Amino acid sequence: MSTNASDLLCTASTFASILPANATVEKIDWVSSGSSYGEGTLNAGYPTNATNLPALCAVTINVTSPQSSAYRFGILLPQNWNSRLLTVGNGGYAGGINWVDIAAGSRYGFAALSTDTGHNSSASDMTWALYQPEKRLDWGWRSVHGSVELGKKLVAAYYSKPASYSYYSGCSTGGRQGMREMQNFPQSFDGVMAGAPSWWLNGIVSWLAKVSQYNWPADTPAHIDWKQLPGLATAVMKQCDGVDGVTDGIISDPRKCTVDYSALTCGNSNANSSTCLTSPQIDLLKKVYEDYVTESGVYVYPGLITGTESGMASVLNDSTGNPYGLGYVRNFLDMANFTIDQYTDSIALQALELDPGQPMADIYDISQFKDRGGKFVLYQGLADPLVPAKGSSLYYDRLVQTMGTNVSGEFFRYFEIPGMDHCSGTGVDAPWHVGQVAASDSYSVSGFEDAQHDLLLALVDWVEKDKPIQSIVATTWKSPLNTSSGVLRQRPICPYPHVASWTGVGEINQPTGWTCRPNAAATTPALTSGVGIEMGVMHHWISFMALILVFFTTF
Repeated sequence: MSTNASDLLCTASTFASILPANATVEKIDWVSSGSSYGEGTLNAGYPTNATNLPALCAVTINVTSPQSSAYRFGILLPQNWNSRLLTVGNGGYAGGINWVDIAAGSRYGFAALSTDTGHNSSASDMTWALYQPEKRLDWGWRSVHGSVELGKKLVAAYYSKPASYSYYSGCSTGGRQGMREMQNFPQSFDGVMAGAPSWWLNGIVSWLAKVSQYNWPADTPAHIDWKQLPGLATAVMKQCDGVDGVTDGIISDPRKCTVDYSALTCGNSNANSSTCLTSPQIDLLKKVYEDYVTESGVYVYPGLITGTESGMASVLNDSTGNPYGLGYVRNFLDMANFTIDQYTDSIALQALELDPGQPMADIYDISQFKDRGGKFVLYQGLADPLVPAKGSSLYYDRLVQTMGTNVSGEFFRYFEIPGMDHCSGTGVDAPWHVGQVAASDSYSVSGFEDAQHDLLLALVDWVEKDKPIQSIVATTWKSPLNTSSGVLRQRPICPYPHVASWTGVGEINQPTGWTCRPNAAATTPALTSGVGIEMGVMHHWISFMALILVFFTTF
């Protein structure tokens, strides 16, 4: 397709015949190579415009949902198309088209789309959801599904042929979005790449509220101030760093480390007086590591692991309360004046039962996706302080126990990335970049744009060439977020339950010195709580009844 031909097709008339009555072209622009594109500060969720774009057609579609809601999505249609469609996710509760991440997709050659999920807000602003059940549904699943369905039609109309393959990439809320779509609509994607997913959304927001309450108020003896966290992180690192056999400033195998709390407690001979915690603070820290189970025995969500201490402020939030936990209760459970001191276990049970917006991605039998040749890659930073790594391994356990131990050999891989924070970055110089779109300053892994280093490209090879992902090489730079600063470390990331192990030969910061070995500490336990499973079944029944109600109130 020539530049002139592309330019001529980049008009609303190209799509007029395929748009349903509730959808309109809001905006369409031809973007020349090297240009930028976006909505600037008008886009509260993603105010930074994409830059250095390839030549492409940028289209924004507005879709009216049933009753009182609407959502938008943007799609970039590159001149040099690779015959694939890539859908990318959002972060938190952000409302806005994620132009930066779909721009990264377009640089690979994908036609790439993103939805604003039906509102315009920052990641932690949930006020749009108060008393708005239809907007919650758009955010929970409807905008993603509708955008994918319509996006495929736009691609076919523009290129005069359908996309050969459909992929998904997203982290955090974006990971949840992709998993939910895959589970409920297995025909949507051929390959899914989900990072640090808040898949059990109603559980994690309840956990965030509960942990906030642990640290409230600021004058309680147990309160841990954010200024104490760097010292705590150093003390835990001292205990856990060498457990994996290498002292390198990275806790590669947190499951093998049992924290000696006496060495952290003020007054004990082994404790560092400048970084120690009081006994009440130690008790609070233990609660942050523990899983949240209600007094009645309902399993709500797993806690954090060692190696997350430096970022714990994101969940402890001093005494103000975590904005994701507080905001959810106020705006999704319609308790507008809720304060953190009012939190009780009953709120967690209410969230699980009502499932507002139906965002949960907790289906463990995804045979239909597997049987049509779909491939699923899950990744998680082990230093993630916001979405606990134990949440991702819990989904792994439940998937394996539901579908069988051979699923990770057939269509599924789970990668734990030591030292990586939430979705991207590292505070301990750990290799972390594996081509996740939310981490890219352009696209792929700068200097290593291949399937050995880029998980998205490896996923494409698995889907299209039947080449299973045996490992992926992660990269970090001398300045972790600046790829021009020079490579500092590279290391293989192994599919769980394997872990990268130092061979003792070669350079420790080069991938050739490492090999994948089974992790004896990563066993598959029994499902954590029968009560928790029953709650999952209950929320699916409630979701079904809600869909029936929507049907009858709409028609």
